[in-house]
Amino acid sequence: MNFASDNVVGASAPVLEAIVRHNGGAMPAYGADPLTLGLTPRFRTLFEHPDLAVFPVATGTAANALALSVMVPPFGLCVCHEEAHVMEDECGAPEFYTHGAKLHGLPGPGSKIAPETLDAFLGGLTRHVKQMPPRALTLSQLTESGQVYTLEEIARLSGIAHAHGLTVHMDGARFANALHALGCSPAEMTWRAGIDILSFGASKNGALAAEAILVFRPDLSETLEFRRKRAGHILSKGRFLAAQLDAYLADDHWLANAAHANRMAARLAAGLSAIPGVRLAWPVQGNELFPILPAALDEALRGGGAVYYDWASRSLPAGEGVREGERMIRLITAFSTTDAEVEAFLALARRAG
Repeated sequence: MNFASDNVVGASAPVLEAIVRHNGGAMPAYGADPLTLGLTPRFRTLFEHPDLAVFPVATGTAANALALSVMVPPFGLCVCHEEAHVMEDECGAPEFYTHGAKLHGLPGPGSKIAPETLDAFLGGLTRHVKQMPPRALTLSQLTESGQVYTLEEIARLSGIAHAHGLTVHMDGARFANALHALGCSPAEMTWRAGIDILSFGASKNGALAAEAILVFRPDLSETLEFRRKRAGHILSKGRFLAAQLDAYLADDHWLANAAHANRMAARLAAGLSAIPGVRLAWPVQGNELFPILPAALDEALRGGGAVYYDWASRSLPAGEGVREGERMIRLITAFSTTDAEVEAFLALARRAG
């Protein structure tokens, strides 16, 4: 009953089989192999974009930091949500790879930036040489609270950012889960809504260690290959990164994985919501849920072997809060979460509740 993260599970069988299948024999190194070269037409077809540039990397932090490094100069400002992963969980990697750019976090319930909040912030800045000019906006999809930005919200935020001279990045660590939740195409959730660069996540959804920086604007990709090499993310045996992504995308495996994880989260949410004293901080839209529950129930769940994280409540909607004697937790389901695991957790919760 480990619901701590979608990072705690292994890789999916098709991904592992692909790594083994492509292990034999010799192939050109440093991304010159047929598998890596084939990723560009593969992603261009998937995203319906003829000029899309693809840069595989091993981690999400590398994808985010390197993407922002071509969007924000050392003297620039990157706008994000105050709880964004780039802000709180990447050990300053974006600042490091941008050589000193600053992240500025904006508040918002559900870890989402409201268009009005962004417009007011950008419009209120003093454009003077003494201040760092805003150069990029980064949006997390899903957000740190498991919420999705709708297509309209992405388009509005991107439009505001572009009107103020900013480029727009999307942290898509859980891109597939958000895509399943919205029922749209990859193109609709990205470049057609104004996204300039996407960090395409795969590791949380079945890959072993594989992400991709997808650049929709050719002018932003000119130096990225050199930055990727300088950061140590051009793997000598790049075929093993490409093999993961190739298998991940084949036969819509990535979408099936995300759909399963989302269904497991919805089932958990339905079961927990029926227990007296338990409420959900936000609607479950992807594969994350944030129950607020009695402290005694939390202790019983942990004592019964359930594994998960406590969670901060600062992005709760206005008027909501964690009351005395309550705790807020985060549960995450994965592509490999089983019905039995969900039912065992719910059975334990029902007995304790």
